[in-house]
Amino acid sequence: MAELANPVHQPSSFLRRYIFSQDHKVIGIQYLITAMFMGIVGGLLAMLMRIQLAWPGQNMPLLSKLFPDGMAGGVMKPEFYLSLITMHGTIMIFFVVSLALVGGFGNFLIPLQIGARDMAFPFLNMLSFWTIVPGCLIMMGSFFVEGGAAASGWTAYPPLSAVRSAVPGSNWGQTWWIVGMALFIISFTMGGLNFVTTILDQRTKGMSMMRMPLVVWALFIASVIGLLTFPALLAAAILLLFDRHFGTSFYLPSGLYFGNHLLPNKGGTPLLWQHLFWFLGHPEVYVLILPALGITLDLLPVFTRKPVFGYRMTIYCLYAIAILSMIVWGHHMYVSGMSPYVGEFFAIGTLSITLPSTIIGVNMIASLWGGSLRFPAPMLFVIGVIVFFGTGGFGGLFLGNATSDIQLHDTYFVVGHFHLMIGGITLLAAFAAVYYWFPKMFGRMMSDRLAKLHFWLTFPTFYALFLVMHYQGLAGMPRRYYAFDKYEFLSGMVKSQVHISLVAFVLGAAQFIFLFNFFWSIFRGAKAEPNPWNAATLEWTTASPPPHGNWGEELPEVHRWPYDYSVPGAASDCTPQTVPPGIAPVAM
Repeated sequence: MAELANPVHQPSSFLRRYIFSQDHKVIGIQYLITAMFMGIVGGLLAMLMRIQLAWPGQNMPLLSKLFPDGMAGGVMKPEFYLSLITMHGTIMIFFVVSLALVGGFGNFLIPLQIGARDMAFPFLNMLSFWTIVPGCLIMMGSFFVEGGAAASGWTAYPPLSAVRSAVPGSNWGQTWWIVGMALFIISFTMGGLNFVTTILDQRTKGMSMMRMPLVVWALFIASVIGLLTFPALLAAAILLLFDRHFGTSFYLPSGLYFGNHLLPNKGGTPLLWQHLFWFLGHPEVYVLILPALGITLDLLPVFTRKPVFGYRMTIYCLYAIAILSMIVWGHHMYVSGMSPYVGEFFAIGTLSITLPSTIIGVNMIASLWGGSLRFPAPMLFVIGVIVFFGTGGFGGLFLGNATSDIQLHDTYFVVGHFHLMIGGITLLAAFAAVYYWFPKMFGRMMSDRLAKLHFWLTFPTFYALFLVMHYQGLAGMPRRYYAFDKYEFLSGMVKSQVHISLVAFVLGAAQFIFLFNFFWSIFRGAKAEPNPWNAATLEWTTASPPPHGNWGEELPEVHRWPYDYSVPGAASDCTPQTVPPGIAPVAM
């Protein structure tokens, strides 16, 4: 447990206070703004992809000026399209969603919600952020090296990623991709160690593990998953660098020809990379989804004015998902030639995850039942998360089963499912969290009207976009293809690409409403009360924004769980965690 201590002195210089800050709140905001910037980059790459897919071969002189190599003569080159696919996926998964949910809200919320003054290792916390910044710069800079950015897909499968002469993006762009990912892994490892240590060692008096908010539980379990799985990808990346630059053959078998040239490599196998990558890659899905679910469960009681349903069972299900997520990576490799018996093992493990996931979904719906529902913008996005979690999860039943996945593998069905789950759930949860905790960050309120407009332009367009991709996949449309207008069997689906692209443009434009609302509200938003949502969790018992050190001379003392809403016999429908049991009954 954390000991009561005098607040640390606030740094006086601008650099130490806002740039190289060791304050967890500033670092969390730095992560969040960095994720927004990278989100703009990743979103624009997606828009370029959608232009090509809807109007293949179209001459676009303006884009040829912006990308003279990739769009020479105004027409997009196939290798440039492959780079767009690779970098869009990499940036959005690792440098947007991970940075926002784990780096941003993890840093900002954990000390505030457990009653700590800061992270256990403030300097390491600062270092984790300033490790990710060069990673972001390297990723974006890879577009400007010889051959362009990496073009092997965000999964970087060999031999495209291992042979420097495979495609133009396999040259220095792929090397920069590996270095950027290595910096991301190092940053996440430092942050994960900090999160786990802080949660286990820095909780204030009375804050037992079973009194922590569910978002803290989700961040704790996600950090443990990352610490156990990210080293596999770091090791895989080092071996890939050796294959690329030092003549080894970890991933390259004998008999490979590139440009009528027989490679001298022998003895390796690309499947080794797939095993190492997906040992991280699938748990990474839950590193992102679990914090999103934690945010959803944390906000539900605030806007239903009733306790969250199934608190302990939800925690046990989060643990179950974490454990199962680490033994099912092979369901990404059903078409690799694995034994059907091995495939059956991975299928059973994958489908087993639906049980704890379903329990969490039922708990979220039950938390709505009988509540006094209010619908400000954060609650709308929370409802959106629940809907996406239910409907998007159905696609996983098909992809987790080897029999159906072999038919749907590498089709747009996978793209639609992945974006509903990783794009829809995580981004809607991130938006809900920003709208909800913005007054705690900056002491001001975001415009609720603009926030609701943002929701109604985001939620329906997500469905109109990615549900159609499911139908494209069922029709056999393969993903990662440069154009589809030459395939007779897909002639009936070509027009759907125009529909998807137009909807994607609306979805992308809607995010600028959010960005305007965010940055405008920092300076011009209405002044926020210390607890504008009348919430019970610990962060709302201090000032908005909190001072350096978060609390006054003494740390708060916790007497109850974080969801004492509408407790019989209490004076109000919200009882903060710091209220002693003699003043209001303790529900749990």
